[in-house]
Amino acid sequence: MKILRDNGLTIVLLLASLGTVVGMLFTGLRVYNDELAEHGGQMVTLPAYLISGHFLSALFENWESEFLQMSAYVVLTAFLFQRGSAESKDPDEPSSQNSNPADDQDNAEAPLPVRMGGMASSLYSYSLGWTLFLLFVLSFLMHVRESASAQAVEAMLHGQQAPSIGEQFFSARLWFESFQNWQSEFLSTAVLVVLSIFLRFRGSPESKTVSDPHSKTGA
Repeated sequence: MKILRDNGLTIVLLLASLGTVVGMLFTGLRVYNDELAEHGGQMVTLPAYLISGHFLSALFENWESEFLQMSAYVVLTAFLFQRGSAESKDPDEPSSQNSNPADDQDNAEAPLPVRMGGMASSLYSYSLGWTLFLLFVLSFLMHVRESASAQAVEAMLHGQQAPSIGEQFFSARLWFESFQNWQSEFLSTAVLVVLSIFLRFRGSPESKTVSDPHSKTGA
């Protein structure tokens, strides 16, 4: 039970992710087969759909926007402020997040890169932002690849030539798919930053204490 309590947030989020991917898989299969039937194509099975461009393109299209949002948020909150928001550091006060890891190099409980110091400590200091950005880049490249695969099937059904990955990268359709997700991620983050100035959710670390004044900025 202690494991469930200590890791409940991760477990619930992973189960929710798995559940929605399964829902996306079955509903996407229905949509895809309907599209194939309309153009005289052969229906596909669930395993075939799982590795199809239609499914994987949509999957990575969503992943790329999430990783872009998180990487941008981690980096921007390191340098920019929003007074009164629970999602921002206080612009007038020193922050523990800005502490020099070299001061804790002799701390036996510090992470190994911190205790190693030098380049290892420097890389580790920004590892979260870089890792999230790398996941964004990988997801975007997979979106490009699988989108080209999906377009190849669609082109075949219409008797047209399949686009190359390079052509797909510069296609308006690919960038329309990406931009429509990116804008929603940036907007939702901005809304959270602003609403956390005035609204509360008791018990959440994403919220200020209920009795805190609106002018108080989070940690």
